Amino acid sequence: MEKFTKLTGVAAPMPLVNIDTDMIIPKQFLKTIKRSGLGANLFDEMRFTLDGQEIPDFVLNQPAYRRAEIIVAGDNFGCGSSREHAPWALLDFGIRAVIATSFADIFYNNCFKNGILPIVLPEDVVAIMMEDAQRGENARITVDLTDQTVTTSDGQSFPFEVDAFKKHCMMNGLDDIGLTMEKAANIDTYEAKAATARPWV
Repeated sequence: MEKFTKLTGVAAPMPLVNIDTDMIIPKQFLKTIKRSGLGANLFDEMRFTLDGQEIPDFVLNQPAYRRAEIIVAGDNFGCGSSREHAPWALLDFGIRAVIATSFADIFYNNCFKNGILPIVLPEDVVAIMMEDAQRGENARITVDLTDQTVTTSDGQSFPFEVDAFKKHCMMNGLDDIGLTMEKAANIDTYEAKAATARPWV
């Protein structure tokens, strides 16, 4: 998993509430267990017509936001089914952080496990971020995980809370496998002792 410390990038404004996981990655794209390739179908039913043509009004189809790395959204982002494909699709598209007033619990935790930073901010602050994001690609938002701040393009800075353990994992690029591999030496020692004590196993 890629480390996350500080990110300055284009933020796509999505002033919607209850953006669910089926909107993020529709069910017909859940057949794969690969994490790559899903970005092409991120928000598929909002981005494309039935015959595969881009819908020009959708934010991620607009030139200013095609390379967005941050999403600013409304309440209850990631609700619905608990599909891990949702953060996979966001990450594959290039999204590294989502700012909202609240998140669905399972989606929130899945984000951390996949290298996406979900940031909860008060409604009035999200409104400021949304307005800043609507300025387009020249208005770049900075997310600083070290200092736990989000800063608008004109320098307004706001703090956010994050669990210390999740912060450690994000800053060190540790998913569940990475956390296990940190204990590799201890695991090897245990396995060697177990093989000696129980050679028949």
